[in-house]
Amino acid sequence: MNKITIAIDGFSSCGKSTMAKNLAKEIGYIYVDTGAMYRAVTLFALRNDLFATDGSIDTARLEQLMPQINISFKFNQATGAPDTYLNGELVERDIRTIEVSSHVSPIAAIPFVRQALVAQQQKMGQEKGIVMDGRDIGTTVFPDAELKIFVTASAKVRAQRRFDELKQKGMPADFDEILRNVQERDYIDSHREVSPLRKADDAIELDNSHMTIAEQQAWLLKAYQSKV
Repeated sequence: MNKITIAIDGFSSCGKSTMAKNLAKEIGYIYVDTGAMYRAVTLFALRNDLFATDGSIDTARLEQLMPQINISFKFNQATGAPDTYLNGELVERDIRTIEVSSHVSPIAAIPFVRQALVAQQQKMGQEKGIVMDGRDIGTTVFPDAELKIFVTASAKVRAQRRFDELKQKGMPADFDEILRNVQERDYIDSHREVSPLRKADDAIELDNSHMTIAEQQAWLLKAYQSKV
């Protein structure tokens, strides 16, 4: 069977990673969470005090330090999913905090950051047989992907999902703060100059506001089977 490239794009907290991860597992493809890569750069920037109190970023210093940032993924047998490593350190939990969530969109809007990570992502997908999720996979990273899906859901539904996920992990969560963060990220992601979030012309839209995980997995599998 011919291997294809599957690009899943969409708004923050709409379950892209879960569906991409599950689909990859089901069809035996490699899964890459590009959001985790931007989160890892954000964590690095926070740890190195590259954010000023007003939220602005010391981009000159970050650009200088970019060659020191090494992001890799290792498969976790227990969770059945890849974990994110920053310079050899397991940071899967650290990159999912609300602090990282509230700083990631400005980092992801920096042209040299996107350029560096897009190049890495394209290298990962050279052999096909990959499921990649993010904001610009179908428009910038893999514009020739055979299957492109654009996922959306209402901001309140997405905030509730993020709230439930943090609570489940035993992490602090405030619904209003999360909703505000979701709305701010939507605006920044859609209005940034480089690779803004938008639906590719040939992408299939999936609104999963009122779908169960099982229902969306069945929908995804059907979309995949129509392309192979």
